[in-house]
Amino acid sequence: MIEQIRSFIAIELPDELKAELARLQDKLKSGRISGAKWVDPYSIHLTLKFLGNIVEETVGKVTEAMEAAAEGASPFSLEVKELGVFPNLNRVQVVWVGVVGEVDKLAKLQQSIDSNLTSLGFAPESRPFTPHLTLARMRNEASLTERQKWGQLVAKTSFETSYTFEVNSVNLMRSQLTPQGAIYSRIGSVALK
Repeated sequence: MIEQIRSFIAIELPDELKAELARLQDKLKSGRISGAKWVDPYSIHLTLKFLGNIVEETVGKVTEAMEAAAEGASPFSLEVKELGVFPNLNRVQVVWVGVVGEVDKLAKLQQSIDSNLTSLGFAPESRPFTPHLTLARMRNEASLTERQKWGQLVAKTSFETSYTFEVNSVNLMRSQLTPQGAIYSRIGSVALK
């Protein structure tokens, strides 16, 4: 049987930022509203492209596509600020922290990776790329009332911290689903020069 690797391409975050996100999650959790499934703050990353299941042989080709995309890209800096939700405050589905800074360079890198992967048979992204860090997702069974309460909580929770970090590599990550949540490990990395 051919082993399938559930994978995605992402930018990993500095530990200091992850600790900051953990504090923000604690602040939100103190609102004691149910219905949310929290993302482990130490595994939060900035996803550029979700690949789904790939076979081991494809890893090299994906890494080559990433290298080709990284050729024209130099390191850039991003800033994390603001708390938000998808799709809106009345029907919360995802709670996230926004990413600003040199997002034009980030978007260019993401588009470049996306188009390079199309030739390998990966479908191009249909939705516009909105850089964000997911803090929590609502459980499917979360009621409309719970979703609205989350919206109210997010609207009144301030995230004053603005944290800037340098992006100098893009990573191919493996996602292993376990009953305790997903475990991520890096299986490839491409430096931005």
